[in-house]
Amino acid sequence: MREWTEGQIRHIELKRGALAFELDKGLQQDPMLWMQAPRIGQILEEFKPDIVHIVSPGDVSLIGLQLAKQMKLPLAISWHTNLHDFGAMRLDRAISWAPDPARESVSSATSTAILAIVLAFYKLGDVLYAPNDELVQMIHERTGKPVFLMKRGIDTQLYSPAKRTADDGILRLGYVGRITPEKSVRFLRELEIGLQQAGVPPFKFTVIGDGSELEWMRENLESADLPGIKRGEELADWYANMDVFVFPSRTDTFGNVVLEAFASGVPAVVTDSGGPKFIVRDGISGYVAASSGEFIERTARLLKDADLRRKMANAAREQACAESWDAVFDKVYEAYLTGIAARSAMDRGAV
Repeated sequence: MREWTEGQIRHIELKRGALAFELDKGLQQDPMLWMQAPRIGQILEEFKPDIVHIVSPGDVSLIGLQLAKQMKLPLAISWHTNLHDFGAMRLDRAISWAPDPARESVSSATSTAILAIVLAFYKLGDVLYAPNDELVQMIHERTGKPVFLMKRGIDTQLYSPAKRTADDGILRLGYVGRITPEKSVRFLRELEIGLQQAGVPPFKFTVIGDGSELEWMRENLESADLPGIKRGEELADWYANMDVFVFPSRTDTFGNVVLEAFASGVPAVVTDSGGPKFIVRDGISGYVAASSGEFIERTARLLKDADLRRKMANAAREQACAESWDAVFDKVYEAYLTGIAARSAMDRGAV
């Protein structure tokens, strides 16, 4: 365990043990991490929190859940990942040899089962958060708990079109995120072929991130920069040099990378599934595609029309500049008060 303080923030870093296993590249789970709960409990006793906020059914969050219940503290839980979709997609890929009807049936049953388990976890909270309106409604209906919309803010100083340096006549299609099956990254090869057939100007992909599909991308994309994971100023520079942001994922609950692209003055093409469709204003700051063919056609339209691209880039930047972190956290704090009041009422009823 490592501890350090930055201003008013105290950081506690837990070290996973020998039994930790990898759920995905860079994402570990330790079934024995709960043994560090007593020390974390001492720290919480000293801190005297009004509410505990956890973010997923992971090993660290399970410690937070355990301690909140032991200390009779209100518990807030935020939804960040559609684990049921991820699990079903991974299984579908693993049994790709099976006939389509059987594979689809197994994948659907798996998604339903995982969702039921995840919702049982979220029912343990006093107040919940979700990143888009569809999830807010679904989680509220399935848990009966108050659910608040928790969007994301954006640093428009860090992410800015002013950082653009590319001027070589090549259009750049950008993607940022995990390079994994659930992100549908292999569609980028289909997109590349479709754009070539559409006769668009010279282009290449900029694919930033890491994951199990990285080598496949290296082998199958004809023209692409794959620089790995980038952060901070370096990431902002890569964004600013994109011309169109393409995000084929159908499972993201929000899609913060789309907002980062917008702040960088880059319009986006996204699918009509998941959270990004709530960010993109279709036909204004980008396009929301209802099919693979439409995704290709909309991207080709942007690459062929420099005036349209410029107009959407300006609209994207303007939209991002209106996304205030203060407004986001006002909603978070409002939900905290709701959770504290709910726990207080429950405790009074138990007396």
